[in-house]
Amino acid sequence: MKVLVIGGGPSGLYFAISMKRRDPAHQVTVIERNRADDTFGWGVVLSDETLSNMAANDAESEALIRSHFAYWDDVAVIHRGQRTVSSGHGFCGIGRKQMLLDLQSRARDLGVDLQFETEAGAIEEAMAEYDLVVAADGLNSRVRTELAAHFKPEIDVRKNKFVWLGTHQKFDDAFTFIFEQTEHGWVWAHAYQFDADTATFIVECSQQTYDAFGFEQMTKEESIATCERLFADHLGGHELMSNANHIRGSAWLSFPRVLCEKWYYKNVVLLGDASATAHFSIGSGSKLGMESAIALADYLNDGSDMESAFARYQEERRVDVLRLQSAARNSTEWFEDVERYLDLSPIQFTYSLLTRSQRISHENLRLRDAGWLRSAEDWFQAQAGGNAGHVPMFAPFRLRALTLANRVVVSPMAQYKAVDGCPTDWHFVHYAERAKGGAGLVYTEMTCVSPEGRITPGCPGLYAPEHEAAWARLVGFVHAETSARICCQIGHSGRKGSTQLGWEKMDAPLEAGNWPTLSASAIPWSDANPAPRAMGRADMDRVTGQFAAAAEMAQRAGFDMIELHAAHGYLLSSFISPKSNIRSDEYGGSLENRLRYPLEVFRAMRAVWPEEKPMSVRISANDWVGDDGVTPEEAVEIARAFTEAGADIIDVSAGQTSTDARPVYGRMFQTPFSDRIRNEAGIATMAVGNIYEPDHVNSILMAGRADLVCLARPHLADPYWALHAAVELGDEAPEWPLPYLAGRDQARRLAERAKETGAV
Repeated sequence: MKVLVIGGGPSGLYFAISMKRRDPAHQVTVIERNRADDTFGWGVVLSDETLSNMAANDAESEALIRSHFAYWDDVAVIHRGQRTVSSGHGFCGIGRKQMLLDLQSRARDLGVDLQFETEAGAIEEAMAEYDLVVAADGLNSRVRTELAAHFKPEIDVRKNKFVWLGTHQKFDDAFTFIFEQTEHGWVWAHAYQFDADTATFIVECSQQTYDAFGFEQMTKEESIATCERLFADHLGGHELMSNANHIRGSAWLSFPRVLCEKWYYKNVVLLGDASATAHFSIGSGSKLGMESAIALADYLNDGSDMESAFARYQEERRVDVLRLQSAARNSTEWFEDVERYLDLSPIQFTYSLLTRSQRISHENLRLRDAGWLRSAEDWFQAQAGGNAGHVPMFAPFRLRALTLANRVVVSPMAQYKAVDGCPTDWHFVHYAERAKGGAGLVYTEMTCVSPEGRITPGCPGLYAPEHEAAWARLVGFVHAETSARICCQIGHSGRKGSTQLGWEKMDAPLEAGNWPTLSASAIPWSDANPAPRAMGRADMDRVTGQFAAAAEMAQRAGFDMIELHAAHGYLLSSFISPKSNIRSDEYGGSLENRLRYPLEVFRAMRAVWPEEKPMSVRISANDWVGDDGVTPEEAVEIARAFTEAGADIIDVSAGQTSTDARPVYGRMFQTPFSDRIRNEAGIATMAVGNIYEPDHVNSILMAGRADLVCLARPHLADPYWALHAAVELGDEAPEWPLPYLAGRDQARRLAERAKETGAV
């Protein structure tokens, strides 16, 4: 095969090597516009996994590269003058220039034709002359641009600014992150050694800080001098150096996240940064390129035709690329919002940084550095007033006079088993079992304030004496027989009421016996639902009174806490979201107006609810409809408004407010909204949404992304989820019911035996 590789960076060179290794008869030419020893950037970071893949692909080039590697095991975080070190992370770095020279040497040995200081001609001519054209010409790929109509690239330019520098200061003991507060805002550095004498030193900051310093107007020399001044305490008198001699001006960049819809066209295929990029903060750009080069060479030499090889390359590599890009996006966004976290303690800040991409979980961090993690967990317990030796999920938490034994919450889950609004034996057994299961707090499902406020005929209420009595029986059992506390979630269905049971047709009207519904505006939930009546003043006063009456009944029933449901498109949510509120009076329009009625209801409930007992509010922090609905930014203001009115904690959910919503699902997918509210506004929060592992709970808490963590479906599958999680983790914190102690002891013995035999 006659092959042209456009671009002599690591990806292009390694693909050329890989092709010649598989079949020396391939005629492979690499053309590169720059000189052989030019390089832009300083060090390259590769993982042990990538090195293993390279060794299996071509042991000679891997050995050559490995001989020039600098290794380090620690991550050091310098924040507010304190240096925190975590071990066990296993990085290796090499100078980009050295790596290119090593790959060039190996390519020449294999007979690759290397042509430097050579510009690629018209792509159409190359396509006609060569059997295969590989575009490895970087993130600013000319080939990708010329054939954009076929590759359909999506380029997302990220918020922060950064400059890639080097220094002779030594950072050979750790990959080091340095955060400095300056007169114009926070600036930070990513520093790591890549040979005996030189380290990479990437300086990064927000666009706002960049503008305040005036970096855009500085020369490259002025910009470097400013960075030297900012990080003087960490440079030991050494200079910062730039090798971007081809760039005029300050040499600062914005990172472009690149992903193409298609990676090939006829006999042209994209490779490396030309097809996809991963942010430098997780060091995976080179990893992506090298592993893609191996895969592409494999598929082109397995006997398949070129079209099939390209299709397999695109399909299979895209999975890994998207996974890494997801992790890179998490990491990128953490750094873009880092000023949100800089008030955290150095320990919690370091934990947040280490787990920012979600590739390192809580227990994975324990495998890397058990000593450091245990000290961090003990710090967390000390802050919470708990005892050392326990994981974060089993730390106590206090809200007013209420103290929860731990941070695990049984989230509200509709059962649709009530009769005329009255809880039944089903509810008693359901909630009693979960209260025995070790969680610190158990929620009722949304308990409705009136018959017409029910979602379905099977939804429970708090508007009749028999309801109060049934709930009181349950609360009495929970208090007498368990260490759990119980919260009553109170709400009104609004335009989503008068619908079928959850296992029938969700949100669809009843086949018969429908009742009229209310909402902020006369907009039906969907085309299949009848239009609600827009609430007038008399409606508002009546419903406000119903909420207050329900709160009084909850107090008499003995509930420890109540929550106002102002999310998911129900009545109060319909006022908050502009998708359902088009009123022209003082209750519509601005966010302040849209919040007016929900706050009236909350204040009425708070006025009759005991001062010593806490109240929470569940909100939808994102309508998932873009700027046409509630956005995460607006959710911070919503949370502030309820907090100022007396809410003690915000239960941060999202969506279910509009049929136009396009949510982005994934594990812990709603936690970022809780994180933002907690760390931007300093408000206690609960995280919800596809949280199902103990690792999720502990990482959310330890990173300061929420104060309590709610799990729904896991508690449907296992009422004793918290007790079983404790056994799995070897933590003895949760209390088991006395009649179940023999089961506890056996579970612990079996778990210990499994660890000893390696079955876990």
